[in-house]
Amino acid sequence: MSEKRNSRIKHKSGIHYAPLEKSFDKIITPFEEFIHRQTTSGLLLMGTAIVALILANGPLAESYQHILHTLISVGVGSWQVEMTLHHWINDGLMALFFFVVGLELKREILVGELAQLSHAMLPIGAAIGGMVVPALIYFAINPEGDAALGWGIPMATDIAFAIGALALLASRVPKSLITFLVALAIVDDLGAVVVIALFYTETIVVAPLLIAGGLFLLLLLFNLLGIRKTMPYLLVAVALWYGLLLSGIHPTLAGILGALSVPATPKYNPERFSLHVKGLMKRFDSSHIPGTSIMTNDNLRAVVQTLGNGVNSVEAPLQKLEHVWHMPVAYIIIPVFALANAGIALDMSSFAATFTHPVMLGVTLGLVLGKFIGIAGVSWLLLKLGVAELPKDTRFTQIAGVSLLAGIGFTMSIFVAQLGFQNNEDLLLMAKTGILFASLVAGLSGFIWLYLVSKPAVVDPNN
Repeated sequence: MSEKRNSRIKHKSGIHYAPLEKSFDKIITPFEEFIHRQTTSGLLLMGTAIVALILANGPLAESYQHILHTLISVGVGSWQVEMTLHHWINDGLMALFFFVVGLELKREILVGELAQLSHAMLPIGAAIGGMVVPALIYFAINPEGDAALGWGIPMATDIAFAIGALALLASRVPKSLITFLVALAIVDDLGAVVVIALFYTETIVVAPLLIAGGLFLLLLLFNLLGIRKTMPYLLVAVALWYGLLLSGIHPTLAGILGALSVPATPKYNPERFSLHVKGLMKRFDSSHIPGTSIMTNDNLRAVVQTLGNGVNSVEAPLQKLEHVWHMPVAYIIIPVFALANAGIALDMSSFAATFTHPVMLGVTLGLVLGKFIGIAGVSWLLLKLGVAELPKDTRFTQIAGVSLLAGIGFTMSIFVAQLGFQNNEDLLLMAKTGILFASLVAGLSGFIWLYLVSKPAVVDPNN
C-alpha cells in the first residue's frame, strides 16, 4: 500500500488505522488473553492430531515416518549433537513448552490461585487425587513387566484441550470454574514434571549433572543480582539443557528450571512508573509542534523511546517472557509435537484386540474414570472436612464436570508415553491409542455434563 493511500486511512481524531488494526485497541486482562490462546491452541491441536492420523494411515505414511526419523546435527567443529527430527521436537522444542509451564506455575504461586492457601487447597488436593488414582488404576491393570512402566501416562491433563473445551461453555459457567481448572492443570503439570524427573530417568551421569546443577545456581545468582536482561538467562539455560541431555535426565526439565530463575519483580512499582510517565508526557507536550510529523522531531522521538523503556521496566521479566513465549508455544510448538506424536497407524482388523489390551485399558480407565474419581472424590472430601472452599458462584456438580474434562491427557500423556515405552513400539501404540480414545470420551462427556448442569448467565440489560 502506498504512502498516499496510507494517509487516507485515518480516524478523525488523528489516529491512523491500517485494515484490521482497530482490533488491537481492545484491552484484555492477561488471564483473558491466556484463556483465549488456550482455546485457540486446543482447536489447533485437534486439527493437527487429525492431520497426523491421516498421514500415518494414508499413502504418505512411509514418508511421514521417514521425515520423523531423519537425523539432524547441530555442531561447531568436532563438537556436535545429532538426533532424529522426532527427538529434536520431543527433547528440544518441548523444553520451551516446559519453560512456559514453569512461568505459569511461578506466577500462580506468587500472585495467582496458588498464592493463598485457602484458595489453593482445593485445586492442589484435587490435582493430587487426579494424579494418584489414575496411576493406581493403571498399575492395578498392569502390575508387572514392561507395561507397568506406563503408570505415569494417565496422570496428566492437557491444559490447552481442557480449558479450550471449558471456554466453549463460558456463557454457562462462572469464570472462577475456569480459574480452578487452570490452577488444577498447572499443579498437574508440576506433578508430571516431578514424575518424569524421578521415575523416567534410566541412568544418571554424575559429572554433567553436577555441571547442570552449577548452571542452575548461576541462573539463581543472576536473579539475586537483579539482572533483568533475558539474554544471559537464555544462554545459560541452553547450556543447562545440554548438561541435562548428557546427564541422562530428560533435558526438557531445563525449561522448568530456567523459568523458576526468571525475576518476578519489576524495576519500577506502579507509583514510580506513574510519576515517570507524567513527567515524560509533559516533555512530550512541550516538544510537540502541531501539524508536524514525529519523524522530524528528535525530541519527541527521544521521549517516546524513553517511555517505551519505562513500560518495559514496570512489567516483571516473568510476565514479559510468558507473554512473548505463550503464543509460539501454543500455536507452533505444541501443534508440531502433536503432528510428530499423534500419528498412530490404525489397524481396523485388530480393533477388538486393541481395546482389550491391558495398556489401552489402563490408560483409558485411568484418564476417564481415574481422573473423575480422584478429582471429584478428593474435592468432596476436602469440602466435607472444611479445609477447602468452593470457588465463587461454583457448584460441586460443576467441579465434577471439570473432573471429567481433566481426563483429556494428550500432550503430557503422550510425552510420558514416549519416555516409558521408547523401546517398545507395540506398547507405545497401545498407549497412544488409549490416550486419544480417552481424551475424546473425557472431552465429550465433560462438555455434555457441564452443559446440562450449568445455566446460561443472565445478562443485565442496564449494563
